[in-house]
Amino acid sequence: MTSSEDIGRLTASILAHKPPIQNEVVYVAGDTFSYAQLAEKMEHYLGRPVIRELWDMDRLRAEVAAHPDDGIRKYRLAFARDTGVAWDKKQTFNALQGIEVTDVMTWLKRQQRHVA
Repeated sequence: MTSSEDIGRLTASILAHKPPIQNEVVYVAGDTFSYAQLAEKMEHYLGRPVIRELWDMDRLRAEVAAHPDDGIRKYRLAFARDTGVAWDKKQTFNALQGIEVTDVMTWLKRQQRHVA
């Protein structure tokens, strides 16, 4: 999970980087966790159990096949792979540049302040 605010800050930092970064993939990362870990974090944050429903890969593939233009369904499938969508956070632009990013619990607490 990388917050939209962090994506904006990191994109600006990448574009302004000296020397300029050209013709290479630049990785960034916020908080990395599995869906099961997310459910645990949500239970901790909410102080109550959450309903967990397992969607297997066959179901997710069928959803994408039935709705090929639906980006959310594509994301669900991509993020559910056994390899996930993650890379070594120590090698990310933000880690190498010492740029702190938001973890999921901090993000949730910020949302609570916006609602209160």
